[in-house]
Amino acid sequence: MIQDSNTWRFSVAPMMDWTDRHCRAFHRLLSRRARLYTEMLTTSAIIHGDRQRLLGFDPSEHPVALQLGGSNPNELAEAARIGEGFGYDEINLNVGCPSDRVKGGNFGACLMAEPKLVAQCVAAMKAAVKIPVTVKCRLGVDDQDTEVALNDLAYGVIEAGADALAVHARKAWLNGLSPKENRDIPPLDYDRVYRLKAAMPNVPIAINGGIASIAAARQHLSHVDGAMLGRAAYQEPWRLLSVDSELFGEAAPHATMHDAIEALMPYIELELSRGTRLHSITRHLVGAFTGVPGARAFRRYLAEVCTRPEAGTEQLRGALRIVEARTPLAA
Repeated sequence: MIQDSNTWRFSVAPMMDWTDRHCRAFHRLLSRRARLYTEMLTTSAIIHGDRQRLLGFDPSEHPVALQLGGSNPNELAEAARIGEGFGYDEINLNVGCPSDRVKGGNFGACLMAEPKLVAQCVAAMKAAVKIPVTVKCRLGVDDQDTEVALNDLAYGVIEAGADALAVHARKAWLNGLSPKENRDIPPLDYDRVYRLKAAMPNVPIAINGGIASIAAARQHLSHVDGAMLGRAAYQEPWRLLSVDSELFGEAAPHATMHDAIEALMPYIELELSRGTRLHSITRHLVGAFTGVPGARAFRRYLAEVCTRPEAGTEQLRGALRIVEARTPLAA
């Protein structure tokens, strides 16, 4: 079990196609204390794919967790060992992703219907690594009773050795709803997560789903141990500038978004020297100035100038000169 739940007090949720290594390097400049997660990576990709490309990350990203997708205990154990070897601080098992391909691969939210298998997976991963093993799940799937389904999953994985749980406070509907609809249509039920925490007082439990601000995260923290921001953290990354002060009583690493992006320049220069296109990094900056005068022009500049093959840090600095050097007021 994670002994210091403060290390898990705030996280940026893992998000497919979004929380890649460039995104995480940027987010780390906004908060020293936020726990960062990779996109979900399948066991097959890790075992058979280009590991350095998939798993490599900048040391500045710590604490950073690797999220795995899979349902074969032996393969998950092997992938967890590989992740630990790369230096990740935590291995997280995805039991919540509702995308179309999870059903065919038997991973993600469909595993809510197989709590015993999930427990076997956790036990195998725990036996393979020394770092924490955690689970991110939904309240249930399709027509399951969430009181029963969530308890079956939670008690099973904790008994198998899971160190903590992150619960997306929605059901996943795999029959009849698209992945996009699954982010909004199933109603949020935060009280169900609160009840789970009350029933498992010694288990670190984080809540995820529809949390739109650091103030909202702080409200949840009176009921659970941790809060995860997903789309709000990505689409409005300026919100992360207040995480350290609001939730940890510490100074932010940078006072403004301008400062943070300027601090990202050495990382960008290094990546450009390795053949990375500037747009691969700046695509994560699109929402950096939402609500500030000049934000629209900043986004347009990123789209029209920073996508050019020859674009570099001077072009990014040109975008910064367009927008006012202040952070939006948090809502």
